[in-house]
Amino acid sequence: MLPLLEKIYNLQNIHTLSKHEQIVLGIIEAIDSDVLKVGDKLPSINEMVAEIGYARKTFVKAYTELKERGLVESKNLKGYYIISKETKVTLKVALILFAFHSFQEDFYNTFRKELGKKYHIDIFFHHNNLTLFKTIMDNISRKYGMYVIAPIQENEVIPLLKKIPSDRLLVVDRHLKMPKDYSYITQEFEEITYGKLVELSPQIKKYDTFVLFYKENTDLPIEILYAFNRFIKDYGINGKVVEDYESDILKKGTVYFSISDTHLWQVLKDVRKMEYRIGSDIGIIAHDDNIVKEIAFGGITTISTDFEIMAKEAATFVMERNPVQKIIPTYLRQRNSL
Repeated sequence: MLPLLEKIYNLQNIHTLSKHEQIVLGIIEAIDSDVLKVGDKLPSINEMVAEIGYARKTFVKAYTELKERGLVESKNLKGYYIISKETKVTLKVALILFAFHSFQEDFYNTFRKELGKKYHIDIFFHHNNLTLFKTIMDNISRKYGMYVIAPIQENEVIPLLKKIPSDRLLVVDRHLKMPKDYSYITQEFEEITYGKLVELSPQIKKYDTFVLFYKENTDLPIEILYAFNRFIKDYGINGKVVEDYESDILKKGTVYFSISDTHLWQVLKDVRKMEYRIGSDIGIIAHDDNIVKEIAFGGITTISTDFEIMAKEAATFVMERNPVQKIIPTYLRQRNSL
């Protein structure tokens, strides 16, 4: 214990450091110099109070910061232990997404770039599976300084998220009705999708049928289904919902609206095979834009939010911790596929 205490005592002469910063930096120096190694137990808060004389809350604050950096882990009734030597990390962040779809890959890459090397990010995927989501939440509880979570839109999720203090949680992508002091940066689906379909109605009406690929109990936003049904009813369009794609579904005179990239790639594969012309024989609308959709077959029309903007805003929240409640704009990018 004495070498660790010496590290802290040596910092007491630096008057620009607060007491809790002296403790944090003293322990970091002890880790960097191998005075403390992974697996070593830190002195208890009571022991530190007795030896150094600072208030108990000062040591609680210091140990909490070390936990948030991912350097220390508290074990119930056993104390605090060193778990990492990555002392240059400012904060340890848990990022929970649906799956590694192309647009969520864009989100992660931008989020990672904006935060830089001083932030350690662990990424998890729940695949819209409530049991898996609960398991992830149990495993990461109290181990991170910040949580950025794309939640499953079910009421059972709210109590799990409320266990995280509001200043450490950011809800992204899908909106969930949380208490007013919680932050979010999300997208809106129903009204936006309906409005964009209205904008596209002149092109859609050139075709005989409008098909939406949608399967329940998946991670596809149900609000898009609501928007589609409203649109075909309000505008008198012959529309139908199809759960799974089969090659014999592809017919001339039809517009296909794909939320899932899997369905989109299947359609495009068969379009080439059947030598249909996109934009005249059949029409295609897709959700969530990316570079492939921009260039494939002369460009696919998309309805999409900007995930890079969402990621940049999320990174700013993590770094500055200022409360934010924002709906990211959704854009219609009209291309040759209609």
